[in-house]
Amino acid sequence: MKNYTDIKDFYNLFEAVQKTEIFKDQKTMVDAIPLFPIDEIEKKYEEEKNHSDFDLKEFVLQNFFLEQLSENENDSLRNKLPIKEHIKKLWNRLTKTAYEERGTLLGLPKPYIVPGGRFIEFFYWDSYFVMLGLQVSGNIEMMKNIVENCSYLIMNYGFVPNASRSYFLSRSQPPYFSLMLDLIYESTNDEKIYSQYFETLEKEYQFWMSGIEDLEKGKAVKRVLKTNEGDILNRYYDDENLPRPESYLIDVKDFETSNNQEFYRNVRAACESGWDFSSRWFEDGENIQTIYTLELAQVDVNCLLWHLETTLAKASRINKKSDLEEKYQLLADKRKSNIEKYFWDEESKIYRDFNFIKNKKTQSEHIASLYPLFIKLSSNQQAEEMSQRISEKFLHSGGLVTTTKQTGQQWDFPNAWAPNQWIGYVAMKNYGFDDLAEQIKNNWSGNVERVYNNTGKLMEKYNAVDVKSIAGGGEYPNQDGFGWTNGVYLKMNN
Repeated sequence: MKNYTDIKDFYNLFEAVQKTEIFKDQKTMVDAIPLFPIDEIEKKYEEEKNHSDFDLKEFVLQNFFLEQLSENENDSLRNKLPIKEHIKKLWNRLTKTAYEERGTLLGLPKPYIVPGGRFIEFFYWDSYFVMLGLQVSGNIEMMKNIVENCSYLIMNYGFVPNASRSYFLSRSQPPYFSLMLDLIYESTNDEKIYSQYFETLEKEYQFWMSGIEDLEKGKAVKRVLKTNEGDILNRYYDDENLPRPESYLIDVKDFETSNNQEFYRNVRAACESGWDFSSRWFEDGENIQTIYTLELAQVDVNCLLWHLETTLAKASRINKKSDLEEKYQLLADKRKSNIEKYFWDEESKIYRDFNFIKNKKTQSEHIASLYPLFIKLSSNQQAEEMSQRISEKFLHSGGLVTTTKQTGQQWDFPNAWAPNQWIGYVAMKNYGFDDLAEQIKNNWSGNVERVYNNTGKLMEKYNAVDVKSIAGGGEYPNQDGFGWTNGVYLKMNN
């Protein structure tokens, strides 16, 4: 029995609110908490909407509670707290609980950290980077809470949704759960964490591999695909081919100028990657109307699934299940060779995504090409080549840019995002490029400190090139808070 609110339960009211833009942010309505049973509100709306004195905004405010993260604006500037102290205080401000469903918010058994700004729910891959900072702060309990919440979602819904909202129940985010377990193990030195969550790991793996038994060469089912040569890879996907409720009007308008019947699903699949949006997903490299996420096997998700397979092999060994250990190790070994075969571009010496429909690598140069180095899958020669690409194309005075292309999308040049700084830093450290790792750390950390000193805020993303400005682009203004920036900054500067 679901207690959460489904957008479909009040679709007419929802659509009217989004189309008339009575709120600046399309996320406001989908996060609103109904004050009365949702079917009663929808019925009341149908009865009253044609009255001459009907005021839509007033109706919403009378029937819903609009929840937002309470802010103490510039409290850090007033108190002149050093940045690390400020971050440690922010953990409390960003801690939330949702023991029961509230509107579209899904209930979770443990407290959690939200990113901040407009994001007042539990986000999947953000939480891994938050955990890095919690580890430095010595807050092992909250790290364990995050893992427990992920496990709860996987066991109840089959996967960790993009975030803990009912309107995200059609997609996940980059699968970081197995890496979260590594962080707990690093912090406690207790291998039991792997056997404790063995069933959870298996269930998440089944989600990403669902449909594998129905695959034909050159085809995909959900998140799994088979190449023309019969090899298995994965992609990002979403079960729904509809406008995203949280960005409804934006999607509807973009769809009208696209010729793609799977446009909405391509957009949502890009959201599953966490990179919403980037030229990486655009066939012409410029316009969202040409989005073709579903045609691609992506290097990052395949690296994360290799990590999940090796973690399953490890957990099987700890549980003394040698047959399962062998099964998962074989799957991991096969994926490792496929990552090499399909993503490494020998000509340009960089990892690229693979278009399995056209049977060729994509043109986009992006920072996710560091994932094979991040999880130590690359050869020393490939790492050497990649370190040169990073120095030449991606590292700027304010950190690592996301792509080499400027489109106005937020996951493109010139923006620098916290997760990519950590992935780049670790990738270079893994292969002994310590000077380059330090440069990545110093360039980005200096940028974070400058913005903090000027504004008292930690931001969602930064401009890596023009370090006098605040980063922009995307569907909403730059948010402050900010979970993963806090986590990565603390971990890098520990």
